[in-house]
Amino acid sequence: NRKGLSRSFQVTNIFHRLSVYENIRCAVLWSLGYRYSFWHRVGGLRDAQHRSLEVMERIGLARRRDTPAGELTYAEQRALEIGITIAGGAGVVLLDEPTAGMSRTETAQAVELVRQVTEGRTLVMVEHDMGVVFNLADRISVLVYGEIIATGAPEEIRANAAVQEAYLGTLHKEVAHA
Repeated sequence: NRKGLSRSFQVTNIFHRLSVYENIRCAVLWSLGYRYSFWHRVGGLRDAQHRSLEVMERIGLARRRDTPAGELTYAEQRALEIGITIAGGAGVVLLDEPTAGMSRTETAQAVELVRQVTEGRTLVMVEHDMGVVFNLADRISVLVYGEIIATGAPEEIRANAAVQEAYLGTLHKEVAHA
């Protein structure tokens, strides 16, 4: 986060034995410049406590504060990881496949969470679920084999013949002899 960028990986990256609160607090403390040391007494840092509680509220896990992260559902673990990502206050958030492995209901909840927590921030996202992309993005760049084939607003991308060809195969041709 020291460059104003924080990220979340496709594979959930949390401390499974620590509680939800402790996971978030680690990210907050790191962003405040505290590093892992036996000499720091971090329990009394009111700012860190306040920010940690605030993040837990934003991601919807305040009621699970003392639950070990390893006992959360997969969707809750992804929400926790997003909370860790935003806890440092970075202006740019990079998410890699934030809805991978989720049910439709969980995906809808994750999309709403991402929308809410990235408001006022720049979101850079790698995602294969085009419904998620169209739901969250103001601007989309489509890559095929590492090359950008289209960039634009969701409506432009949805209507782009090159994108349709790349992701849907051969375009459905209207029958001219109707």
